[in-house]
Amino acid sequence: MPLPRTLARMNRVGLNRIIRHVAPFVPGLGVVLHEGRKSGRVYRTPVNVFAKDSVYTFALTYGRDSDWVRNVQAAGGCTLRARGRHVRLTHPRLVHDETRAAIRPLERMFLRAFGVADFLVLDRVD
Repeated sequence: MPLPRTLARMNRVGLNRIIRHVAPFVPGLGVVLHEGRKSGRVYRTPVNVFAKDSVYTFALTYGRDSDWVRNVQAAGGCTLRARGRHVRLTHPRLVHDETRAAIRPLERMFLRAFGVADFLVLDRVD
């Protein structure tokens, strides 16, 4: 089971406001820039991201029904700020993977402990 939604709400108000400034420079983290489905407003959401070749996998620690996930799906993609670069991503798809095969071993252990097995996978636009 993913982390509780109440924790997500607290993070949105507090911790995320700090993390989003350092996440683009920390390995394994990034900031997803996405537009609200109704408002059109641009949001910046810190995320856990794992890249291999041109495929980017996001661990859905708060579940697949998070607003940012629904926004990215509705828009058909997003922009990721990671390692000091902007990467345009497209073709979002939800994946349930109990093996967590796309995740590095250390992070895989933590995700397993928290019961996270849902991921959002996107492709880099060349």
